[in-house]
Amino acid sequence: MSRKPAPPPSGARFPAVLERVAPPAPAKGAVLRPQKPVHQAADDARRRHAPSGIGLDSQAVRAALVARLRREVGASEAVCRALLAVPRHHFVDSALAPQAYEDTSLPIGLQQTISKPSVVARMLSLLLDGAQARRTGSLGRVLEIGTGCGYQAALLALLGAQVVSVERLKPLHDKARAALDALQVRGVRLVWGDGRAGHAPNAPYDSIVAAAGGDELPPAWLDQLADGGRLVAPVRGAGQQVLLVVDRRGDQWVRDVHEAVHFVPLKSGVE
Repeated sequence: MSRKPAPPPSGARFPAVLERVAPPAPAKGAVLRPQKPVHQAADDARRRHAPSGIGLDSQAVRAALVARLRREVGASEAVCRALLAVPRHHFVDSALAPQAYEDTSLPIGLQQTISKPSVVARMLSLLLDGAQARRTGSLGRVLEIGTGCGYQAALLALLGAQVVSVERLKPLHDKARAALDALQVRGVRLVWGDGRAGHAPNAPYDSIVAAAGGDELPPAWLDQLADGGRLVAPVRGAGQQVLLVVDRRGDQWVRDVHEAVHFVPLKSGVE
């Protein structure tokens, strides 16, 4: 007997042909391993086969990954539904598809990586735990810094009302556009530009998330965060990168430091 697909996430913008499955029973966890450096992700990519028989995409493979993320990083239910709906293998080179549902970062070219699913799940769950997101059940208007291959933008499209995603590298900007167009993802505006400047024309943003880290947060990001909004980004502190959560309350920005991560450096300009 075939299993009926679970209802799509609130605000879903994907074609009905994408499969959904009911998420596994929840379990709680708090351990998050750091993001892998680019060179280590490249080493992973050289492997011919994925371990434990995990290879081609299927509902079972994606569900197994989501169960692991729920257990290890406490991924929220909304994030789990989005992870089940978005085919990660669609955003990596075909040679890397057998590793798409491992919890590993993978190279996407130009010394950049697609982030580990556990890191993505953790950051998006932190965004959804903001006061305004909890009240509305949505990330609202989202600014993403670092589009990369477009995978996280696709997830954000299922969690927010509107997504603006900025990428400084034109080849990656074009690659993400092609991948998102192929899946008919709606509600995402891709911008080729300097992510350090944010994107003022669509500000303020209820949620801001960054996929690159510097020594401090650019002032433009804080200025463009809406009152009641939340920002999640990697920053360098005490000799290592950590996840920083910032909540804006009027003219105050309340900061909360979380676990260690490893992201590519935040750079200025466009290429």
